[in-house]
Amino acid sequence: MLPCLLLTAGLGTRLRPLTDMLAKPALPVAGQALVARILRWLASQGINDIVLNLSHLPETVAAVAGDGTQFGVRVRYSWEQPVLGSAGGPRHALPLLGGRFLIVNGDTLTNVRLNDVIDAHARSGALVTMALVPHPAPGRYGGVRVNDAGLVEAFTSRKDPSDGPLWHYIGVQVVEAEVFAGLPDNEPAESVGGIYKPLVAKGLVAAYRSDAMFRDIGRPEDYLDTAFAVAHDEGNLGGVITEGTAEFDATARLDRVILWEGSRVGPGASLTNCIVAGVTVPAGTAADNACLTPGPDGISVTTFL
Repeated sequence: MLPCLLLTAGLGTRLRPLTDMLAKPALPVAGQALVARILRWLASQGINDIVLNLSHLPETVAAVAGDGTQFGVRVRYSWEQPVLGSAGGPRHALPLLGGRFLIVNGDTLTNVRLNDVIDAHARSGALVTMALVPHPAPGRYGGVRVNDAGLVEAFTSRKDPSDGPLWHYIGVQVVEAEVFAGLPDNEPAESVGGIYKPLVAKGLVAAYRSDAMFRDIGRPEDYLDTAFAVAHDEGNLGGVITEGTAEFDATARLDRVILWEGSRVGPGASLTNCIVAGVTVPAGTAADNACLTPGPDGISVTTFL
């Protein structure tokens, strides 16, 4: 099987203030850190040589991943300062990866069959093969256009009008090292928005299309959706996800609330669509669509939506 570069270096700006506390891949998702779920999934697919790139709050990711032993894989690290981007990161990690490897996003979940993606890449003759699903929300994400030969013909922005089927990239790709080898090391560079454009023009980016599951945690509302979808899949059908020793008073009214380790919710509090990040919520507090995080006066409430 191929080695894998798991992208875990990003700043997670859309998830602030949560990502001021933990790197996005370290956020808890229904009892496990996101990066732990991805590592277990990779192991289940036979991928056991994994490199994580690190930059933002690296200790929060490394504390979960360690050397990979608990997940049945080998984990190594590629350190970036500053963040090198979706092409600069792979370039910097090349000495650890070899000539052909997987790249997997560290902020999404999917169940695509990796063997099938790898086999499709080997047959395609392309330098890059991207795993795609039918586009779930064209007005929200950018898209991918694919021609009749199964090659990517364009990347579209979320504002582009759609005149045909659009596909959505789910954070899994197989690449050849030569795609990144010509880049200067330790300089930021992008893939889809940069070096992939001439490859697309030459017909060197292939599409692997499937109906695989795709979930992300790009924004607080996505994080809530993904955490509750995973919790429900695993048998927790309630409206509260408690991490570790988190607890709430029996008189609190909670609907779609995630309580991180160390969180406490007092009597009569009313929270809807909220993430409580290790703070004590005073009795009678009311909040909707908000992240409740440590603040200078004990608690800070940041609304979204």
